[in-house]
Amino acid sequence: MPREYRATGINLKGMPLGENDRLLTILTKEHGLIKAVAAGARKHRSAMAGRSGLFVVNDLQIGIGRSMDRIKNAEMLQSFVGLGKTLARLTAAQYLSELALMQALSAQPQEELFLLLVEHLTRIQNAENHHVLAHLVHGTYHLLAIAGFAPQVYSCCINQSAVIPNRENPKWKAGFSIVGGGVINLENPPLSDGNPNGDRAYQLAEIGSEAMQNRISHYLTARELLAIQELTQADLTDNILESHVTDWLAVERLLRAYAQYHFDRPIQSSALIDNCFFNI
Repeated sequence: MPREYRATGINLKGMPLGENDRLLTILTKEHGLIKAVAAGARKHRSAMAGRSGLFVVNDLQIGIGRSMDRIKNAEMLQSFVGLGKTLARLTAAQYLSELALMQALSAQPQEELFLLLVEHLTRIQNAENHHVLAHLVHGTYHLLAIAGFAPQVYSCCINQSAVIPNRENPKWKAGFSIVGGGVINLENPPLSDGNPNGDRAYQLAEIGSEAMQNRISHYLTARELLAIQELTQADLTDNILESHVTDWLAVERLLRAYAQYHFDRPIQSSALIDNCFFNI
């Protein structure tokens, strides 16, 4: 039985261990989520000090121990030093890493999750200051997507009718149901079982009913819905990137609530979101 293994991984958490060591939580492509000791990482001028930092990608040689695995060698492949230059970038990176940790599995390959996280951390690091929030929200949506939780944003989660934002009408809104898993079309509400003929007045009355209202957890303006619909794309267009920060904050809060519901735990890093981005 092999006593060691190799992996490419990114450090997502670290904590002191003993006097000089550090215990790392690492997302690897080949073995999923692992914990390993970086011996001597807290010693002055230790070669492991930089390689054991957060958001550092290493080529690792890891020895299997009785109680804990130990890093025998680490070669740095990528370092996201730019993430620490502003509180907004660091908060966004911690936010995405939390989401990755919530869904990462141990003892099986997690290449798709690894590559997706590294890609979105790269975008956040390289983004202009006023685009960081948009890239955070984009990364959040895609992490939800590979977890199998992506919300339905183009069609109504109740009756599957197309939901098309009307930017010409400042009062236009769509609903969103966290429990239902996506947007709700308020212009074409679902038929009631007690109204098979589809009387329009009756349908509108149904929208105001307690049953329907209980399904709606959020309301979206046309601009907010347009932004959330664009999150499904691999890249954000320049036009969407320039959406107002208040629109992105609204979408972030919605996806935060949605993620916390489906993962059944809070996103601790989200506490700083408003402070980081509200005045940008």
